[in-house]
Amino acid sequence: MKQTSFNIKHYSFLLVCTLTMMVVLSAFLWLSPKSELIKDDFTVAEKQYSELLKTSTDLTRFPRTINQDRSLKSTDIKDWTQGFFAGNLWYIYEYTKNPEWKTAATKWTEALEQAQFLTQHHDIGFVMYCSYGNAMKFEKDPKKLEQYRKILIQSAESALTRFDPKVGLIKSWNEKKSWDKKTTWKYPVIIDNMMNLELLCYVSKITGNPKYKNAAISHALNTMKNHFRPDFSTYHVVDYSANGKVLHRQTNQGYADNSTWSRGQGWAIYGFTMMYRETKDKRFLEAAQKAADFYLNNPNLPKDKIPNWDFNEGQKGYTPDWDYEARKLSYIPRDASAGALVASALIELSTFSKDSKKYFKPAEQMLQSLSDSTYLAKPGSNSGFILKHCVGSYPHNSEIDVPLIYADYYFMEALLRYQKIKE
Repeated sequence: MKQTSFNIKHYSFLLVCTLTMMVVLSAFLWLSPKSELIKDDFTVAEKQYSELLKTSTDLTRFPRTINQDRSLKSTDIKDWTQGFFAGNLWYIYEYTKNPEWKTAATKWTEALEQAQFLTQHHDIGFVMYCSYGNAMKFEKDPKKLEQYRKILIQSAESALTRFDPKVGLIKSWNEKKSWDKKTTWKYPVIIDNMMNLELLCYVSKITGNPKYKNAAISHALNTMKNHFRPDFSTYHVVDYSANGKVLHRQTNQGYADNSTWSRGQGWAIYGFTMMYRETKDKRFLEAAQKAADFYLNNPNLPKDKIPNWDFNEGQKGYTPDWDYEARKLSYIPRDASAGALVASALIELSTFSKDSKKYFKPAEQMLQSLSDSTYLAKPGSNSGFILKHCVGSYPHNSEIDVPLIYADYYFMEALLRYQKIKE
């Protein structure tokens, strides 16, 4: 009996140990690849941005992409991409908690102080929220926090100078001609503008003044009404009259007026997801989901889910107004900036949708694709940027198959969002 009792206890102990080890091993196998992917990507990010900081010493010139000779190409404070460099430094700090990254992020954020007065275009949201908005999350000094707060409020005031209540939208660009040379856009609004609404929502939160958020809601509702086609693909540009009537629906950066520019579709997915987060208006969630469904179910989406720069390049029924034949390449360029943007958007969308896996799983695949050597730069290459194979504006023959500063931004944002969900 004693031997039998010992065997039962012995085997019970072994069974418990075995089951415990299996649970631990299963958890390790489930978590480890994801954790390692994030860790490896941020290791690359640290190495690459250490190089960018070495080559970027002029605080009036902000890294954007590369020149044809692979040298660094920067931009000034009046452009639309200058806030992403500081934002990227904040994201590296958020992951590493290394104070050296905070020092660099603070320096490049404060270099943008005068951009709070930008009124010549709509992109002050990109510029100031990606930099100062991220700074507000990590700065502890009360004096600096108050300084940053005032700068963000002024930035929102600058954004509102382009909002006309009669039209109900923020004017993206000043008057300009379309590619057909026959049309002059008087009040053009681009789908990209959805991204600048986050600044307005944030400033309403920190001030208690609803006027900023109300303008954002008005813009989003009118964009939802006029930018989507029946299948929830997006027009890039919608031009309005002084009383808010739609005059033209065209493109400036896509293949054709009726095609779907992939990054534009990404702006829509991200922007309406963000507006749902800020308002809990289910109309915005529905718009985000339908825009995402169009993207994910599109037969022209490659298997790795990193899109071509436009979903319809070269296809029958789509005729560009710009000189496509003169710029036609032997291949259709991918746009990793669109892939990174959509991955980040889908991760957040998955937290709101009843069918979370529908959006989370593709986002996970996108991150795995972007983490592969096809898109992820080898440390020491790519002029310090993280991702390869992006497209700025094919019609303008600008930034084709190069790294882009905002691709890195949304890639790291997606990784951080991914990490929070996994934790």
